[in-house]
Amino acid sequence: MSKIIPLAAMEKLLKKCGAGRVSEDAKEAMKEVLEAYGESLGEKAVRIAQHSGRKTVKGSDIKIAVK
Repeated sequence: MSKIIPLAAMEKLLKKCGAGRVSEDAKEAMKEVLEAYGESLGEKAVRIAQHSGRKTVKGSDIKIAVK
């Protein structure tokens, strides 16, 4: 199990969305989904940066990758 995104952050996010209480299972599920999405998004952003002839990924690469 990776420790990229802390479970506490998942609880904060879900509570910000209106959840009164958040189970451990919900935090784990949210973490898995967000990390998978983040990895996919990151891979797209890296390809965009490389296509532009750069090694550095910029915020604009992330925004383009989201579209």
